[in-house]
Amino acid sequence: MFLALIQGMFHSKKTDHTLHKLVYKAKKGDEEVMNDLLSTYTPFMKKTASFVCSRHIDEHDDEFSVAMNAFHEAILKFETTHYASLTTFAHLIMKRRLIDFIRKETAYNTPVIYAGESKESDPYAHEQHPIFNKISIQQHTEDHRSQERKDEIKRYNEVLKKYGLSFNELSRTSPKHADARRTAIQIAQIVAETPTFYESVIQRKRLPIKELEGLVDVSRKTIERQRKYILAIVLLLKGDFTYIQEYVKGDVI
Repeated sequence: MFLALIQGMFHSKKTDHTLHKLVYKAKKGDEEVMNDLLSTYTPFMKKTASFVCSRHIDEHDDEFSVAMNAFHEAILKFETTHYASLTTFAHLIMKRRLIDFIRKETAYNTPVIYAGESKESDPYAHEQHPIFNKISIQQHTEDHRSQERKDEIKRYNEVLKKYGLSFNELSRTSPKHADARRTAIQIAQIVAETPTFYESVIQRKRLPIKELEGLVDVSRKTIERQRKYILAIVLLLKGDFTYIQEYVKGDVI
C-alpha cells in the first residue's frame, strides 16, 4: 500500500549515544557541556553559514553569531526520539535563522541570491494558494477528494518513473527505523530547499551525494544506500502533491 511505503523506515549508522547524552545534559542546563558542544561544532557552524550566505564567514561576522544562536536553539530542541542526526537538524535550523537575518538586512535593498533559499525552492510556499488551503480542501466532497488523491498518486508515480523509480521498488528499499527515516526526510528537505542541490537533481537525475556528505552527520555509504528513498522524498516535497505530503509532514522541520 502507498501509505506503508511513505511511512517506511530505514537503517542509518550507529547512533552516537555519547553525543546524545551530552545534548541531554546541555538541555538540562549544564552550561559547561553546552559551551563544549558549541566550541566543538564551531567549524560546522562556519561551514553552514558560509554555504547559506555564499561567502566566507568567520567569528567576526554577524552571520556567525546568528548561526551559533541557531545551533544553540537546535540543541535545546533536539530530541533523540525524533531526530537521529544533530547536524542535519541543526543545519536546517541555522539555515532558517540565517535566511531570516538576511531578509531583514536586505529589506530596503535589492534582493540578493543566496544558497539557502529561493521562492521557487520553498516547499511551503504553496500553502497560501487557495487551491491548497486546508479549509478549501475540506469543502470538497469525499468523492472529489478521493478522486484527487488517486490523481495525485498517479502523477507522483509518473514523476518517479522519470527518475528510474517506482512504488514497488521503493517498498522494497524503504527505511526500517523511525529515527533514520526522519533523518532521510530532513536530508531530502535540505536538497529540496537548496536551489543548487535541487537543480543538480533536475539536471543529473540523482542526488548531490558528495556535497551532502559534508553537511550532514550521515555517512556517504548510508546516503548512497538510501538514495532512492531520499530522492523520492525530494520529488514529493517539490511537487504539487498536497495529500501525499501529509504522510511526511510530521517529520519535516
